[in-house]
Amino acid sequence: MTIKLDGKKVAADIKADLAERVARLKAVGITPGLGTLLVGSDPGSVRYVAGKHADCEEVGIRSIKSELPADASLDEVEAAVRTLNEDPDCTGFIVQLPLPKGVDETAVIDLIDPAKDADGMHPYNLGELVLHVHGDIRTPLPCTPRGVLQLLDAYDIDLDGKEVCVLGRGITIGRTIGLMLTRKAVNATVTLCHTGTRDIRDHIRRADVVIAAMGSAGFVRPEDVREGAVLVDVGVSRVYDADEGRYRIRGDVDRGCYEKASAYSPNPGGVGPMTRAMLLANVVEMAERRAGIRP
Repeated sequence: MTIKLDGKKVAADIKADLAERVARLKAVGITPGLGTLLVGSDPGSVRYVAGKHADCEEVGIRSIKSELPADASLDEVEAAVRTLNEDPDCTGFIVQLPLPKGVDETAVIDLIDPAKDADGMHPYNLGELVLHVHGDIRTPLPCTPRGVLQLLDAYDIDLDGKEVCVLGRGITIGRTIGLMLTRKAVNATVTLCHTGTRDIRDHIRRADVVIAAMGSAGFVRPEDVREGAVLVDVGVSRVYDADEGRYRIRGDVDRGCYEKASAYSPNPGGVGPMTRAMLLANVVEMAERRAGIRP
């Protein structure tokens, strides 16, 4: 029977565990704090940041909100980052992307204290991930790849020796998840496909696991998927539904693929909730390291 990888349920279990850990930290005088830097009022970014703070309230993490107008200069944005770096109440923080035109996103991300990088996307932390093929990693991990692996682990899907086809080379997951999948503890073999890949559908058909992160609605079709494959849908597209007269979220995996799969993550409701849960996990783990109760 095909397994639905329910990200909402798994994320809820993770948040319940985090709430207990936050309570233990508060008992020794430490309250984890998540900071967000929002520049401008892009509706998607506003909703995303609001969701982060709702998650914080759910598990007992302090919310620290920093907001700037859309016409903020690079100097103003950098000053806001430095303030969060120096704020003792801020355990970790994110800079919400995209930033307004003219603001160098790379320069801003580089300014984040790696020890407060809640997204796990600072170049230093990505470098640590590259270096550590064996053993534990003591720096924050990228949230979306980590969420994918924890979702699969929650359903006892073993990736040891499996052929994994990753679709998309974006930094959020495509270029980073291969580093996590090929660590000794996971031990998968990864093929990264992108717009320059020849015969991309042949790669998909050979895969035991497909992780689709292209942002191309329905790109993975039933005829592309081998029987019993595991399908993880990370891509997000807004597609107009003429029947309902509104836009809906669609993933990269056509829903007709589900009946051929041994397991699949729905979209929405699969990887998205896990990404949000992993952000909280990073913040709690940073606080635990500060308290000396985590290596």
